[in-house]
Amino acid sequence: MTWLLIILLFLLLFLGVPVAFAISGATIIIVYFFTDIPMEVTAQRMFASLNSFPLLAIPLFILAGKLMENGGISKRLIDLATAFVGHTAGGYAAVAVLASMFFGALSGSSAATVAAIGAILIPAMIQKGYKPRFAAGTLAVSGELSAIIPPSIPMILYGVVTGTSIGSLFIAGILPGIMLGLSLILFVFVVSKIKGYGGDIEKTTWRVKFKAIYNSFFAILMPFIILGGIYGGYFTPTEAAAIAVVYALIIGLFVYRELEFKSLIKVFGESAITTSVIMVIISAAGVFSWFLTRNMVPQKAATFITEFTESPIVFLLMVNLLLLIVGMFFEASAAILILAPIFLPIAVLFGIDPIHFGMIMIVNLAIGMVTPPVGVNLFISCKIANLSLEEVTKGVLPFLVLLIINLLIISFVPSLSTWLPGLTK
Repeated sequence: MTWLLIILLFLLLFLGVPVAFAISGATIIIVYFFTDIPMEVTAQRMFASLNSFPLLAIPLFILAGKLMENGGISKRLIDLATAFVGHTAGGYAAVAVLASMFFGALSGSSAATVAAIGAILIPAMIQKGYKPRFAAGTLAVSGELSAIIPPSIPMILYGVVTGTSIGSLFIAGILPGIMLGLSLILFVFVVSKIKGYGGDIEKTTWRVKFKAIYNSFFAILMPFIILGGIYGGYFTPTEAAAIAVVYALIIGLFVYRELEFKSLIKVFGESAITTSVIMVIISAAGVFSWFLTRNMVPQKAATFITEFTESPIVFLLMVNLLLLIVGMFFEASAAILILAPIFLPIAVLFGIDPIHFGMIMIVNLAIGMVTPPVGVNLFISCKIANLSLEEVTKGVLPFLVLLIINLLIISFVPSLSTWLPGLTK
């Protein structure tokens, strides 16, 4: 019956049914026609998957990201990054990566980062003579850092579905996120040297740098308030998300004064739509995971894999390959909610720390955000740069080798993910 469910799921996806409706539809059809489970149970399971206090952080972080996007924070972060790296070869490409790291530490949303930073930098890069597909590809890849650098919506989902500390996951993402960001900056520098993309501004003085820091001070302060409050035990990730909303609202309305009261209706509306999409996926994945668990799929998978290999290295290589393929077809939220409860118990059997395994999953699925056919970052970059999906994909391809190298380092050097959380215990 499990195989029938999986076949039906992929059939619906092949027919173009949206992911959330394919997941829930396949489960409901199997439950209705092939089991004696009352149909109301599926509705109860879908609601139960949403009835979680930590999940409240997701709509709040989405709203905070939208407020920052419209409140002038993203522009100031770009100005700050430009002051420090804009003069290097491929200056605006390096700015794109650095600004995405800054914005990711505020919003937790990959799509929001590409939209906020890309709307400013992609046209600027094209105007400076960068190839459009390189500009769009750089922003698409840079945006994935928001899924890895805390606070991160995928980390919240992984923590909720596996019972892993969300605060520890946030801390675990710091070193891998910085490593990925710095490697991307080095990569675009080398590529720009080869292609002849020069610095986009004159080298700035320290007076200009300090002015950029001063202008963006309240934007920079935000992650210290959010993450410092979580790590210091002053509030939970959900409470931190609420504080982020209030902070972004105050800064946008009264400090930077680029957010107007009349624009709040649009911001709230866009946030509600984005939230509803994610929540529908979560509820669909919840009933799907419940059915798999009821049919003991995690236990059967664990038995199969442990009989196949006793090596943690082989297991991680198998998981990485599977997740890279899944990321091409599944939205990251759905993949985490479905696969984390199946694979984490197996990972624990192999002696892999749940926090380390969480980072492996999240980095894999972040790469999925920039791989066709379902990579959300690709579509946002396509829209901003006015390019076809094929063109933007060509711009992303050179980055994929670098991303996979980083993924393998994170997979096989667990201390990158576990060292900082260990210090807080």
